[in-house]
Order: sequence, then structure tokens, then C-alpha cells
Amino acid sequence: MRLFHDCLIAALLAASAPALAQSAPAADCSYDRARLLALDELQFDQDMAGGWRALSYRPGCQLVAADLLRDYRRAHANEAGLLYWHEGQLRAGAAQYAQAIPLLEHARRPPGVPDGAGWNLYVDATVAFLRRDRAALERAHRTLAAYPPPVGPSAPVVKDGFLIDVNDGVASKIPWPINLDVVEGLLNCFDKPYEVAYGDACRAGKLP
Repeated sequence: MRLFHDCLIAALLAASAPALAQSAPAADCSYDRARLLALDELQFDQDMAGGWRALSYRPGCQLVAADLLRDYRRAHANEAGLLYWHEGQLRAGAAQYAQAIPLLEHARRPPGVPDGAGWNLYVDATVAFLRRDRAALERAHRTLAAYPPPVGPSAPVVKDGFLIDVNDGVASKIPWPINLDVVEGLLNCFDKPYEVAYGDACRAGKLP
């Protein structure tokens, strides 16, 4: 259960991590580079108030945070897919689509690695959006919408469209399939920039 839970949370964090909208150049994007590069991967990538995220939340510092993710990977020779994914999301949010696509594709789960939450379909959908390929985006959406729940003695239960995840005795309900709402937002706002289409309004069908 714990391994599946960790992969599940990683998938959720990957979808919701960056603060994509940036409205104005930041007055100050300085940060303690030595301290951040010295963090372990969990602290650097998954601490909502620390690591690269705190920098990305500052208006105008999105690409500085993307560069920090790149530098962290290189400094640690770390090929973790989520580090590539988050850098790609930040660059997509800054309209650097050509630079974002190979980063996002690098985050695919390779053949033979379990994909219990349909992660690769989410990658397919995001890349299709950035390539302006609506047909491919629609195919990924249809396949993800029909993605079967996980099975096995340690797999969480999916009931009434929600995955019931229990961790340390605490139950939480997560919409299933995971990331389907994000993909629907990309479809709803296909003609908008990624930073807009990724947002809550597009996911809810409230077109900006």
C-alpha cells in the first residue's frame, strides 16, 4: 500500500505543483542557491513551502525556478521523472513550449514500469496540448477517462468515481481517474495558453 500511495501522491503533486500564472516581472528572484542545491530530493521537490516551489510562487520568478530545477538535476546527476516534469511545467507556463516538451516526455514511465494511475496518458495529453494537436489530446482524454482502477491486495478501492486512499489510518477521497480534470481543462481551454488552461477555471468549464 505504501509504495502505491507514494506513487499516487507523486502523480497528484506533479499535476498541481507549479504556480503557473505570472503577471509581472519580479523585483527580486534571489535565493540561497547553495542551501537549495544541498537539499535531498524530497525536501527540494516536495516541500510546498521550501525547495524550488517557494521561488516559483514569486511573481516573475517562474523561469528562475525552472533553471534551479535543471541545475539541481545536473548537480546531483538525478534523473527523477518528476524533476523533469516540474521543470517542463514551469517552462510551459512561461510559454516556452519547445523547451518544455522534451522535458515532459522525459517524465514518462518507461516500458515495464507499472503505471497504475495512467500517468503516461496525462503526459500524452499535456504534450498534445503544447503541440496544438487537438485530435491527440482528445484520444488521450478518452483513454484516460476509461482507465481501470488499480487491482491487487494492496491497491486502494475506487468507489463512485473516487479512489479511497488510506495512509497511516487516515482516509482521503481522490477523484478517479487521477489528472482527468486537468486534461479536461486543457480541452476546455484548448485555444488558451497553458498557464490559463491548466488553471481551476478551465477545469471547471468556466472559460476565461
